[in-house]
Parts: sequence; structure tokens; C-alpha cells
Amino acid sequence: MPKFYARRRISIVAALTGLVASVGLFNGPTASAALPTPVSADTARGYLATLPVRTEDRTGYSRDLFPHWITISGACNTRETVLKRDGSNVQTDSSCAATSGSWYSPYDGATWSAASDVDIDHLVPLAEAWDSGADAWTTSRRQSFANDLTRPQLLAVTDNVNQAKGDQDPATWMPSRTSYHCVYVRAWVQVKYYYGLSVDSAEKSALQGYLAGC
Repeated sequence: MPKFYARRRISIVAALTGLVASVGLFNGPTASAALPTPVSADTARGYLATLPVRTEDRTGYSRDLFPHWITISGACNTRETVLKRDGSNVQTDSSCAATSGSWYSPYDGATWSAASDVDIDHLVPLAEAWDSGADAWTTSRRQSFANDLTRPQLLAVTDNVNQAKGDQDPATWMPSRTSYHCVYVRAWVQVKYYYGLSVDSAEKSALQGYLAGC
């Protein structure tokens, strides 16, 4: 085969491979059926307009002030409950630990077959909540926030992606899958609105920008 055609064939194969990868990345499962469905973009825009804008203050924050992974049912705690909710074909042992299954991370499009590769993300991080008003809450309310299975606040995602996110808000961090941005910001605003939390100016501007595209 002439070199020109060989190079062309390689180029076409590479392009098709890239296309397949991108289709898998952007059109994979959204996990929105697992995460409680956030409010609509219009509702989120309305909620955002009412949130107070304040400078964040982390004085006194400790993760231990948010009791998390409490018992939900039987031997199952919050983490184990979300792993079972968000996974496929999840099998657990007598202590409710996941022994097999698969988990699709909507933040980055990765699928994992070991629960140890998955973190449960607090979509609005605990430190962010503290900065935004949770410092004035009772321990009981902070516990409710940290284990909330009703609002779109807890989600199984790739562990190192969750660790890279840390306590950042949408002004400095968003999921790499742009197709998930609308779900993410709608959920963010809903959680902040429900719990009466504030936003800082950069965070509000970022949320307005993303919601404008929803």
C-alpha cells in the first residue's frame, strides 16, 4: 500500500476512534435518575435571584461538625445507600458493603467496577456550606445536610475527581463533562436555596452564566 494511503487510513481510523470516545463521553448515562432530579433551569434562576450575596467566612470550620454517613436502614449507612442507588447490579455483604457492581461517574464519564474507586460527593461541599451560613446551624441540621438523600446533594463519582473538586464552588470548578453542567448548577442552586445558604459574588456570576445556557 502506498505511504499516502496508509497514512490516510491511519488518519481515518484515529478520527473514528476519537469520535467513538467523544460519543461515550458526552452521551453516556447521565445518572440523573439516581440523583434526585433538580429543579428546572427557570426555577433555579428564580431561586438564585433570591439568594443573599455575602463574603465567605471559614472561621472555625471542621468536617467533624457535619456528622456524616449515618445509619439509614438496617446495616446501611449513607455512603452505602448512595452506592446502591447510583450503581448497577450492586451486590452487598451482610454489613451492607458493596462487593460488586458498576458505577458511572457523570462528572467525567468514567465507569468503575470497584466501590473503592468511587467517592460520594457532597455536591455543595461541607466547607462551602459552612462558609455560606451553616456555621450558625445546629449539629442536627448540619447532620441532615451532610446525609441528605432527598435533595440533589449526594452523588457517586470518581474518587480522584471528587478530591480534585475539594471545596470549590462553580466559579472555580465544574465537571469536565460539559453536558452535565446544567444538571450540576440546577442542583447547586436548589440545595443552597433549600438550606437558606448564601453565595459569594463570583459564585453567583458563574451560576448565572451556566444557567443562561440551560
